[in-house]
Amino acid sequence: MKEKLTKEAEAQQQELLTKYDKESNFRNFTGILKWIIKGGAISFSCFQLYTAIFGTLASQLQRSVHLTFALALIFLLYPLTKNAKKNQLPIYDGILSVISIVVGLYWTFEYSNLVQRAGMYNSIDLVIGGLAILLVLEAARRVVGLPIVIIAVTFLLYSLYGSYMPGFLEHRGVSLERLISHMYFTLDGILGTPLAVSATFIFLFLLFGAFLVKTGVGQYFNDLALLIAGKQVGGPAKVAVFSSALQGTISGSSVANVVTSGSFTIPMMKKTGYSKEFAGGVEAAASTGGQLMPPIMGAAAFLMAEFTGISYWQIAKAAAVPAILYFTGIWIMVHLEAKRIGLRGLTNEEIPNKKDVLKKLYLLLPIFVIIGLLMTGSSPIKAALFGILSVIIVGAIRKETRLSIKDIFEALENGARTALGVAAATACAGMIVGVVTLTGLGLKFANGLIDLSNGILLLTLFFTMVASIILGMGSPTTANYIITSTMAAPAIILLLTDSGATEITTSILLSAHMFAFYFGIVADITPPVALAAFAACGISRGKPIKTGFEASKLAIAAFLIPYIFVLSPDLFLIDTTFVKGTIVIMTSLIGMIAIGSAVTGYLLRHMSVIERLIGGIGGLLLIYPDGHTDLIGAGLIALVAVLQILKFKKDRDIQNVTSLS
Repeated sequence: MKEKLTKEAEAQQQELLTKYDKESNFRNFTGILKWIIKGGAISFSCFQLYTAIFGTLASQLQRSVHLTFALALIFLLYPLTKNAKKNQLPIYDGILSVISIVVGLYWTFEYSNLVQRAGMYNSIDLVIGGLAILLVLEAARRVVGLPIVIIAVTFLLYSLYGSYMPGFLEHRGVSLERLISHMYFTLDGILGTPLAVSATFIFLFLLFGAFLVKTGVGQYFNDLALLIAGKQVGGPAKVAVFSSALQGTISGSSVANVVTSGSFTIPMMKKTGYSKEFAGGVEAAASTGGQLMPPIMGAAAFLMAEFTGISYWQIAKAAAVPAILYFTGIWIMVHLEAKRIGLRGLTNEEIPNKKDVLKKLYLLLPIFVIIGLLMTGSSPIKAALFGILSVIIVGAIRKETRLSIKDIFEALENGARTALGVAAATACAGMIVGVVTLTGLGLKFANGLIDLSNGILLLTLFFTMVASIILGMGSPTTANYIITSTMAAPAIILLLTDSGATEITTSILLSAHMFAFYFGIVADITPPVALAAFAACGISRGKPIKTGFEASKLAIAAFLIPYIFVLSPDLFLIDTTFVKGTIVIMTSLIGMIAIGSAVTGYLLRHMSVIERLIGGIGGLLLIYPDGHTDLIGAGLIALVAVLQILKFKKDRDIQNVTSLS
């Protein structure tokens, strides 16, 4: 019976992933095709491991081979249309897969010739380059979605017909030959920095996640969360928050995180009394935040390290306080919502055995191995490699977590499959970056954005936020971040340097890029297209738009904090003393509690509109890292606390009188 239920749950998860996550809408083959796919995916992982251990190839070769594997597998795995048969391979997809191999390996066999005649390309080169552009666009459409393809095609057309554009967008235009050669035969287009990060750091961390999953760590995260938070008021919702933050270390997709954790947590939340929409909103908000939580953040964080030249570990450290505030906000709101409607925690029978859970704490060791290596200055590649090795070693401690040869091969296959969406997105986004470098659009757009906002920083930030959320409606976080960091981040940096900074500091770079990163992620829970929230609805059976609004409300910190760290980057704890850092953390946490109560409308008792307004303003002032705002914010929150205590005492006195009578 239990096995039947497990299979039904897995079928539901796959159905939801197929519906809301393009990367999960793949074919399932039997026979020879199944083994071809397995062999190709395992070979892909082995190539990445080999180059990580013995040294990466020349940039063009490393990236083109990575792209070859990705394109060939995408055309074999992903059908032309969503409703196409999933157990057959049409002849045209087999042909596209072969063409992908030819196009990709052209760099390998012609490497010396292409380098020697750089800038002088023959007709065969241009045909190969043209095919590469078309293949990447079609692969991205299948595995990522149509919106990013529309954006990429728009940029390509802009490069060709720039002379017809109005105002600051005008440029003299480029020839088709130059566009093709720039896109595929330089390191500024398809084979640019985004794909470089996919071909090194990102792939290895996705592979690490695939190995970690094989040890059963996903279920362990749920058990650990149940043990820590299950008995508390509103326990199931807190379990969702805690387990989803942990799941973010092994899943780079908000939707996948929702489906994996939500199939376990959402039914529990509904059972204890949370509404369908609130339960779905909690899971969607918490799962989306998994990409914000160090030490292993979303794939875009690795791109940020490459784009800014700031080490990944420094980015992870800077992201720690904002991420803690994000999850604190959700935790507080689910707690206060539970208090407001009188919900209980879970019973002892519903909590896993403490000894059994603590016996498996060793499963978390690989994550600490990665943290330790990054802290000591090791490269992300080395950290990921030793992380994978530690998973195999740690898993061998107990029989039930030990990885068999079959498990290892399945992890290699699953890691490669997971990387396909990232490879397609980064290759496609690379073309957008290529157009920006070819036409000088980045600087033009930054200046245009500044003109549109009249040089007002807050307006520039607002326009960037709107652009990120709109892009995020159909593009993955990686592509969204690449576009906004290329187009809008320079405008933010320009305004920050004009406002008094003498040079572009680490804080300024982080502020601008982290702003784009945050809003690219929260797009997954922002209506009208909130894919993570919609996936949660598939489990909760709630209303999609209402669930999206609940998720956005719970994730209020993600909409506020980016503005604050741009205006005052002390939240990153860069170049700050221990005392000042402690004050920033404490005041921010208290501020987040105040904002959570203001949004929920409950602290010790139901809050009036005036109390909510005062508490919300006080919370914002406390989060903003400044001594003067901290004092004002503390005063406002103290006023609300006093009013709530008086209400609490009054209600208690009334209850005492009623009980006596």
